[in-house]
Amino acid sequence: MPRHLQRFNAGKSVLRSHVEQVFADQKPQTGLVIRTVGIKRAIMRIGLTNIVYNMRRFLFLQSK
Repeated sequence: MPRHLQRFNAGKSVLRSHVEQVFADQKPQTGLVIRTVGIKRAIMRIGLTNIVYNMRRFLFLQSK
C-alpha cells in the first residue's frame, strides 16, 4: 500500500476507534435492533440511549 494511503487510513482509524467504543457501549442497551413503529419513536429511542450514555460517561469522568 502506498505511503500516503497508509497515513490516510491511520488518521481515519483513530476516529473510528472512538466512535466504535460508543456504539459498543450502546449495543447491549438497544439490542442492536431498534424495534419501534415509526421513525419518530426510533429517533426518540436513539436519543434516549445517547442521553444515558452521556450521563454514564459524565459520572465516570467525575469519579476520576
